[in-house]
Amino acid sequence: MKSFQPSGPVALATCAAVVGTEEDDLRVIKALGRRGIEAIHAVWDDPKVDWPSFCLVVIRSTWDYMERRSAFLAWAEKLPKVLNPAPILRWNTDKRYLGDLAKAGLPVISTDFLEPGDAFEPPPTPFVIKPAISCAAKDTARYEPGDMAALDHVQRLQSQNRTVMVQPYLSRIEAAGEVGVIFIGGAYSHSICRGALLKAGANPDQAHSLPLNVQPHEASQQERLLAERVMRHLPVDPGKLLYARVDLVPGPNDEPLILEVELTEPALFLEYNANGVDRLADAIIATLGAVTRG
Repeated sequence: MKSFQPSGPVALATCAAVVGTEEDDLRVIKALGRRGIEAIHAVWDDPKVDWPSFCLVVIRSTWDYMERRSAFLAWAEKLPKVLNPAPILRWNTDKRYLGDLAKAGLPVISTDFLEPGDAFEPPPTPFVIKPAISCAAKDTARYEPGDMAALDHVQRLQSQNRTVMVQPYLSRIEAAGEVGVIFIGGAYSHSICRGALLKAGANPDQAHSLPLNVQPHEASQQERLLAERVMRHLPVDPGKLLYARVDLVPGPNDEPLILEVELTEPALFLEYNANGVDRLADAIIATLGAVTRG
């Protein structure tokens, strides 16, 4: 790789709750350091941070953005160079993007979106309630038909002026797990499988804190092909993305369905692949080289 001198350090943007402790971020910072690139962990909403001094801001563990999405997007849109790009952050931080993918003919898990004031008709089979702007399963819960707590959950979210998502609970996930297919620099990197968070008895206050039971996973041909189809249907050239994670769940006939596409602050599970950290560090450096040549 041709040597170059960046115009400033790289920032890995995080949140106050995990600054200096998020292991994947720290591994990448060390890998960049071994390559002669200064990088630091910086809290995205810290007013003391001099953001223009960075040659690149990489959005990573900004896991509190959903509480202040407008402020988060305004901050990202002011940055001279940010990855993933600010327009894709705006698209991806509202899960109504699933509707765009479904309209493109991709197999997305069936989803009804309820705006504030919309009536809620409980499904006749087990289902999941979640807000359209959320992460880490916060305010997400599984319900059985006839459970009146679901109505309370929907009304609480709507009273906060939040869009509500209603999805079927696909029970095959309890045996097969949820697959995350991870791309770095627009190319396939690795995959993981993790257990279901929303088993019977889970509630909105505990689901986001349950253990993930993550394992390395060899993506099947069907999973890999679907994830690559998703990448081709994003509203951005995949080559302009530093990272992406396509989350898949097994449908009624075990066919993979798209649960989410994470382009903003996904856990990339770099420790579950021998080359994951180096691959992300090298992708960051390739971006820096392009910035320098530009």
